[in-house]
Amino acid sequence: MANGRRHPVPRALTIAGSDSGGGAGIQADLKTMQELGVFGMSAITAVTAQNSLGVQGVWPLPPEAVAAQIDSVLGDIGVDAVKTGMLHDAAVIGAVADALERHAVPSLIVDPVMVAKSGDPLLRPDAVEALKRRMLPMAELVTPNLPEACALLGIDGRAIRTEADMVGAARELLGLGMRNVLLKGGHLPDTGGECVDVLCGADAEEPVFLRAPRVATRHTHGTGCTLSAAVAALRAKGLPLAEAVRSARRFLGEAIAQAVPTGAGVGSLWHAAHRTESPAAADR
Repeated sequence: MANGRRHPVPRALTIAGSDSGGGAGIQADLKTMQELGVFGMSAITAVTAQNSLGVQGVWPLPPEAVAAQIDSVLGDIGVDAVKTGMLHDAAVIGAVADALERHAVPSLIVDPVMVAKSGDPLLRPDAVEALKRRMLPMAELVTPNLPEACALLGIDGRAIRTEADMVGAARELLGLGMRNVLLKGGHLPDTGGECVDVLCGADAEEPVFLRAPRVATRHTHGTGCTLSAAVAALRAKGLPLAEAVRSARRFLGEAIAQAVPTGAGVGSLWHAAHRTESPAAADR
């Protein structure tokens, strides 16, 4: 509720960067939320010049502009869940954290975006400590991939190589203050054709292993954004966290399976795959 009014649809806010290529960032988040029956809203942290080949430029917005977007949306429309993506620098992270504290957000999903699929950096190195200090302790769920987890823990980027390593890393991440962590195992070597993620909670005795067949495609631009946006959307609809994570992974798997080879590089997901076949899939 906002201003005492009950809203007829669940609402989710994405705080992230704009992807001009349409496959990741704000664009992927809003597509995901719409497909899952949630009213999506946005606070843009940076504008990127980006396509399937990489990131050609990044222009961060002033922290006060980011905070003003959040205050404007949450002060009037309200929200049921929030996700963050590309936050870019320490000043923006501080402004976002302050704004979310002002509005007592019920569910926060943090995707600690650091590097684009092309390898281009999206988070300044000096912002990692701000992310750990301000954002992670506020989060209901943090969704790092293996390189992001290594960066957050300050360990070698190739240190997580087995499922046992993933469990150990996930438990260490919980020590940074978040309530739950979904450690994504897409970079894990030799998984026998599976993609394995690990869900760990501060109050859970045992980790949950989530397995799915690995889809043979290079067109995976926007996977992390889509997964975290889907979890936020499903939490906004009232699903328990573990169920929201499982459903979000199914949504992501369908979107990857029908990915669209946009441009000459890494193509993007088809977010409507759960209800309609992509044009690219129809041509195969």
